[in-house]
Amino acid sequence: MHARHLLLNRSSMPRLVEPSPTPADMELFEAAALRVPDHMSLTPYQVTVFRGEQLDDLGDLFYATAEHEELGEQTIARAASLPKRAPLLLMVATQYQDHDKVPKHEQFASAACAAHAILQMAFTQGFGAVWRTGPYAESQFLKEQLGIPHEDIVAFLYIGTPAVPTPIKPAKDKKIFVDFAG
Repeated sequence: MHARHLLLNRSSMPRLVEPSPTPADMELFEAAALRVPDHMSLTPYQVTVFRGEQLDDLGDLFYATAEHEELGEQTIARAASLPKRAPLLLMVATQYQDHDKVPKHEQFASAACAAHAILQMAFTQGFGAVWRTGPYAESQFLKEQLGIPHEDIVAFLYIGTPAVPTPIKPAKDKKIFVDFAG
């Protein structure tokens, strides 16, 4: 896949099935994540892999989180099934480092870049993916259950083979580049 095509046509794909990424694909995802902008080479992020029975375990944690956060009956009822929307789920979380030259917001940005690089690499390998956050990513309760109470969950990346052709969204008709008016 040509880089220009990837950057101009990437779209989220929420309907994902097996086959999931191979160990060789996972090595590419990791290599891409390690190439992102990273001031002082801190690697202030980690990626936790969930597949197979681990998706059930994460589903149990989502269920407990939905109950704890009182997210409502419908949300609680479907919480345990959410991680199973794809055969592979990668949780990208910060791993903040104390550093006088690299503030936390820069480290968060680096972690977000790592998540984006993983998604882009997944698309180059023919997989579909979707980046999700929401109340689970924000939940202090869930972060404590996962053993990362002082970190931020940047993304839950759902990755697998598209169940249907990936719909390509139309380009946005917006201008975000502006000349400095001094």
